[in-house]
Amino acid sequence: MTASAEQASAARENGAVSIPASSGLTELPEPRFVLVGEDGHRIATYSWGEDDLPTVVVVHGFASNTKDNWVSTGWVRDLQRAGFRVLGLDQRGHGASDKPHRAADYDLHQLASDVEAVLDTYLVDTAMYVGYSLGARVGWEVLQDFSARITRGVLGGVPDGIPLARLDIDQVRALVENGTEVTDPVTQNYVRLTERVPGNDLRALLAIAGGMRASGTVDPDPANAPEQPVLFATGSRDAIIEGSKALAAATPQGRFVEIPDRHHFNAPGSRVFRQTAIEFLTEG
Repeated sequence: MTASAEQASAARENGAVSIPASSGLTELPEPRFVLVGEDGHRIATYSWGEDDLPTVVVVHGFASNTKDNWVSTGWVRDLQRAGFRVLGLDQRGHGASDKPHRAADYDLHQLASDVEAVLDTYLVDTAMYVGYSLGARVGWEVLQDFSARITRGVLGGVPDGIPLARLDIDQVRALVENGTEVTDPVTQNYVRLTERVPGNDLRALLAIAGGMRASGTVDPDPANAPEQPVLFATGSRDAIIEGSKALAAATPQGRFVEIPDRHHFNAPGSRVFRQTAIEFLTEG
């Protein structure tokens, strides 16, 4: 058992699991903004738990945010009950963070560097990482770029190719600029996802898709997989499940769990996913 696991275990023994239902864990605290990159974009961050507890940083998926992905689904609550401090961030283009409209502002390595900047601001030397969808793809990069700081990771619904590759950018652009109806079924799903979460900016999310495709390093390379222990989790009804399994098999300390009866857009709310991930993190 590592120091992080020992700390989490001690925290549980000292009462960290006894969190009253009325403690506000289904609510979002006021964000603390971190300036990132050369342009000084503001990243909204949120913290739960005492600073001396082992930290888990949680990073949401495309068209989501910290509240939608991690608070409302019970992750923050259960991670705290397991003895962890939780550090969340709204990725650029999402939530309360800045939403630039240039594709160049969404380079994959920059998104990963945003996570490092948040850890630096909170004076966190080492942490564990939990990401879903786009957050998981960013996590693949974080686990490698900052391997000395990230001890283990959970990558849920991670695509094995270009993120948002099935999104028809031309149709979304026509919708944004002219109000033209989207006819592609997959793109319709993404648009509905965008409209579901208050505050989303379709122009910013369009820029994210463009930035992912222009990054040039967006395909996870199985030959260059993270060395840390990594749990991969994907819904049984998710079209990317076989690719996720392949990434898990290529990762030296990777393991895979299938989230039963879940597709890509509802897997974060799965209790099986949440409980399996927390068990994996407490091993560390």
